[in-house]
Amino acid sequence: MTSTGIRLHAPAPGWSITADVVVVGSGVAGLTAALRCEAAGLRTVVVTKARLDDGSTRWAQGGIAAALGEGDTPEQHLDDTLVAGVGLCDEEAVRILVTEGPDAVRRLIETGAQFDASSEGRLELTREGGHHRRRIAHAGGDATGAEISRALVEAVRARGVRTVENALVLDLLTDAEGHTAGVTLHVMGEGQHDGVGAVHAPAVVLATGGMGQVFSATTNPSVSTGDGVALALRAGVEVSDLEFVQFHPTVLFLGADAEGQQPLVSEAVRGEGAHLVDADGVRFMLGRHELAELAPRDIVAKGIMRRIQERDAEHMFLDARHFGAEMWEHRFPTILAACRAHGIDPVTSPIPVAPAAHYASGGVRTDSRGRTTVPGLYACGEVACTGVHGANRLASNSLLEGLVYAERIAADIAASHAENGLLTRVPRPLPYPETPEHPLLTAEARFTIQRIMTDGAGVLRSAGSLAKAADQLQRLHTDARDALAENGKTAEPGVDTWEATNLLCVARVLVAAARLREETRGCHWREDRPERDDTAWRRHIVVRLNPDRSLAVHTTDTTHFPSTLPSQAPQEQ
Repeated sequence: MTSTGIRLHAPAPGWSITADVVVVGSGVAGLTAALRCEAAGLRTVVVTKARLDDGSTRWAQGGIAAALGEGDTPEQHLDDTLVAGVGLCDEEAVRILVTEGPDAVRRLIETGAQFDASSEGRLELTREGGHHRRRIAHAGGDATGAEISRALVEAVRARGVRTVENALVLDLLTDAEGHTAGVTLHVMGEGQHDGVGAVHAPAVVLATGGMGQVFSATTNPSVSTGDGVALALRAGVEVSDLEFVQFHPTVLFLGADAEGQQPLVSEAVRGEGAHLVDADGVRFMLGRHELAELAPRDIVAKGIMRRIQERDAEHMFLDARHFGAEMWEHRFPTILAACRAHGIDPVTSPIPVAPAAHYASGGVRTDSRGRTTVPGLYACGEVACTGVHGANRLASNSLLEGLVYAERIAADIAASHAENGLLTRVPRPLPYPETPEHPLLTAEARFTIQRIMTDGAGVLRSAGSLAKAADQLQRLHTDARDALAENGKTAEPGVDTWEATNLLCVARVLVAAARLREETRGCHWREDRPERDDTAWRRHIVVRLNPDRSLAVHTTDTTHFPSTLPSQAPQEQ
């Protein structure tokens, strides 16, 4: 894979450190990879955009799915995952997930994570949408992510893993052979390092999380601006299936104009018996699917949106008044507090809910060992596309995927080090170019991009809405490019302008893939193409960035998830 030569407009690195492995991100995937690499004797550096415990993992409520309960099996977990993925899961990747998952969860417990258990010491397991068995382990009632994050952060600090916090990763460094040589990054605020610098390492693990901030309303924290996917694209890496953005069905509705991170109402609330109702109290999911409110997320989100349209409403309701105060306070204390903070008491009133952007099922294309199309670059967690999720992620598989594939990445890096000595060499990155290759958008462009994407590429999509979004995004891209070419002007380098530029990059790819996929499948809903088309579209869409910043888009020939070898004959767009 040849590098595009594109990088963000930024000062040259003013400092550098050297490591065997640099892990970018501090969620369950990043910290697990770092701990396993450190345990293998590799000099490991963790770079994270905020504090170690500030990523998306700590916001996860429901839990982590694994076949840990009596009577449950990995095969049953596999079947549920394949159904949710609507024909696009890579079965080998899913089989790895469900067979290695139970032991990975046990190792997480050994690391210090404390899950809710009965008085006899057995894990308390719940159900969520798409699962036919209780297999969701949870902690603190509805604070699973916070507990996992706590345990992993404590382990990282206890083992003395080197960390660089409050650091936005900028671009991938490569050597003359196209092999990974580290990353550039900008450290915000005071600390051991400040400003733009570099971590030189022959192995880089991207675990940067999602890109939910590309939409106006999302469950993702403000740091989820698609930085990892954008970095990968600029480095010439292929991404896959970015059109499959999961919109969580039940997000606390704060008003039609609400923007930014919105409070999530976990699927586990429905798993414990809450009902979706309209303003008249009618359970509208009955008869739409055999699992009613516990159908896969794409089906529930569509059911809510259709009922909203039918009733000319802004939202639906989640009714769990029958839980009673004691259950709310014990089982869902986080959600209860969030609702009450916004003037809603779920003990006495139904909760207003509507879908919001939640999870990217696609991302940086990897193989079963987390390797991307650039040697030495790995990806895991939400930033990656392993083939596990297909067209729609099964509830609570995300934490498990981050855990399992992070362990596989660490094992692969350690094996390469032991067998081939690949990590004994000192990285020699290509010289940092003097001329900026990629113009920056203004910070205000972030909100423009979010409105464009919400209007044109949200839950409801059509050829017309996507074409309009593509034109508007292209105008932003062209204006920034022309300003740089004509008078050398670009926005001032900084966190806000780098984030806005990353958001435009991932938005263009998402819309290009959504326009190409002329069907409705999983969490990709085309109003003008309402049916699933297995003959034409049971395949993956792969995108990379050309050196001139145009997009090269193609589909795979088969349903099999493609290898990480460079693809052939892409179409120009």
